[in-house]
Amino acid sequence: MTTVHRLQDLASLRAALAERQRDAQLRAAREREAAARAERERTLFERSVGPVHRLTDRGLAEVGRPRPAPLPRQRERDEQAALREALSDEVDVESLLETDGELSFRRPQIAPDVLKRLRRGQWAIQAQIDLHGLRRDEAREALAAFLRDAGQRGLRCVRVVHGKGHGSPGKAPVLKGKVRAWLVQKDAVIAFVQARAADGGHGALVVLLAGAAAG
Repeated sequence: MTTVHRLQDLASLRAALAERQRDAQLRAAREREAAARAERERTLFERSVGPVHRLTDRGLAEVGRPRPAPLPRQRERDEQAALREALSDEVDVESLLETDGELSFRRPQIAPDVLKRLRRGQWAIQAQIDLHGLRRDEAREALAAFLRDAGQRGLRCVRVVHGKGHGSPGKAPVLKGKVRAWLVQKDAVIAFVQARAADGGHGALVVLLAGAAAG
């Protein structure tokens, strides 16, 4: 090995030792800073709550206790809500409707002129659901979900399109009577009328939801 190579190796060794020394100094500085921070926090805590004494280690073992099985509370609430929202097909809706030529509906506490105002379109339709092409069970579930969502969104006037029955067997409007029966079972529904011709006519209902009567 030449003198030049020995000098280069020596310089590399010195540089490595210097770097290690810097790393050690940096670690020591960080440890001192962490200890000082811990001491400041302990001092601040003692000033806030008074002197603190470490608990004596009694050598007790920590025994893990079996946890009770989790109860499906949310699922139970969802099932109870579903039962409350269940819509029956057996409701005799005819006795609840206003026999004014259009079979409209209003709750007893709702003034008769509300129906007139609803027919005139004094409440803007904020959303609608079209039940065309759905089977009875599908339509019932879709309507319940739509009304629930409308209530959560604070909507007051919606349209429910049930169709005129032109595509049904015998050309009879199968969903028309069902939709009326389902609507009267929902507490949020306070009135409904047949839609104006421009809004669907005999194939749709304009529904007023709770909170809108004073609007």
